[in-house]
Amino acid sequence: MARDEPIRYVCADCGHMTTTRTGRCPSCGAWGTLESEASSAPSKRSVAARVVSAVDVRPPRRLSTGIGELDRVLGGGLVPGGVVLIGGQPGIGKSTLLLQAAGRVAGTGASVLYISGEESEAQVALRAARLGVASDRLLLCCGTDLEGALQNLWDVSFVVLDSVQAMRAEGEAGWPGTPNQVRAVAQRVVDAARAGDVPAVLVGHITKDGRLAGPMLLEHMVDAVLTFSGEGYSSYRMLRAVKNRYGSTDELGVFEMREDGLIPVEDKSGLYWNRSDAAVSGVAMTIALEGTTPLAAEIQTLAGPTVFPYPRRTARGIELNRFQLLTAVIEKRCGLPCSGHDLYMNVAGGLSIQDPSADLAACAALASALRDVPLPGGSCWLGEVGLAGEVRPVTRLGVRLREAARLGFSRAVVSSRERNERVEGLEIVAVSHLNQALAAGLSRKEA
Repeated sequence: MARDEPIRYVCADCGHMTTTRTGRCPSCGAWGTLESEASSAPSKRSVAARVVSAVDVRPPRRLSTGIGELDRVLGGGLVPGGVVLIGGQPGIGKSTLLLQAAGRVAGTGASVLYISGEESEAQVALRAARLGVASDRLLLCCGTDLEGALQNLWDVSFVVLDSVQAMRAEGEAGWPGTPNQVRAVAQRVVDAARAGDVPAVLVGHITKDGRLAGPMLLEHMVDAVLTFSGEGYSSYRMLRAVKNRYGSTDELGVFEMREDGLIPVEDKSGLYWNRSDAAVSGVAMTIALEGTTPLAAEIQTLAGPTVFPYPRRTARGIELNRFQLLTAVIEKRCGLPCSGHDLYMNVAGGLSIQDPSADLAACAALASALRDVPLPGGSCWLGEVGLAGEVRPVTRLGVRLREAARLGFSRAVVSSRERNERVEGLEIVAVSHLNQALAAGLSRKEA
């Protein structure tokens, strides 16, 4: 008698396989994600391998969405047969952005299929009319029947699925939104998009932990993963690529939410700089890079005497550990006592800087606050600071300097190890140590 095939249990989150049923996945630690799956004998069919040099490779022809910021983050547009997953908080504007993109593609004469599992046809049509993207080439399919919706994929150039957690795959167990359903829905859309050579965009919700809802395998199935984020008090939205098989993950797209939809922000430097001419101590300017986009960032520092043995350190927009490290460098290498002061650092406008090129500006702002002496107006600070107090070069200095000159800065303090960069209208001050940088910035005011 043939023995029964052993039963395998597969984790819906990470794909880990085991023959033992447990409540918790031994790989990722998730609870209740192991699902039974009958194992099958491995296929004995052979697949012919091809030499890489014999493969006919053609650059993918991109489909423009009509939104420049979205195209740039995607790497130049949508790739036929590629699948993009965009995630974000509820109400952040994911559906608005994709409906605008679908409407603009339809405006070029191409047919677009918009599948909505969360709204009715009247709701989507009303929003399309408000955004001014209603078109005869924009096809709507509302409901949770995935197979029925994909039947309309035969003659379209672009498809949007909103959202992957709302649809139900026929023949799969579970309610819409469960890990098994989300995985099956995504797989069927991926297969249909590649079979029809049609670009597809999936909308995904995120959990309270900030990760995409559903199995972690979902992010591996698609070609690109975008995150759409923004603060509740601000009308600006940030679009970033977490994964992109066809482009860079360093680009940043910025949009402003208005009554008529999401409007791309062309001059991004003005978002985080109020262009104030008032001389205030503890304020320094730098040019940070988000991918290839230069942004003017205003770093503010406040120092106040404390009577407690453990002074307070607070940072927003810059990592707290980095702030404490720079504080120690200032005290040890430059002789500025910090232990008797509560120190607060903030990057104006809510910008978060991971770029180490902001170190020099942070140190200049800190020294200015400790001495209560304003820094010279029209100056920007570009450099990474090491533990020895040395000022190190930064990446793409030329791009930063040209942006500084365009914004009206007259002076830039950089590392002496940088290559000679000349920008018209901008004085370059080269320094090798933090002491020289602070002397160049504070001595004029103290004299």
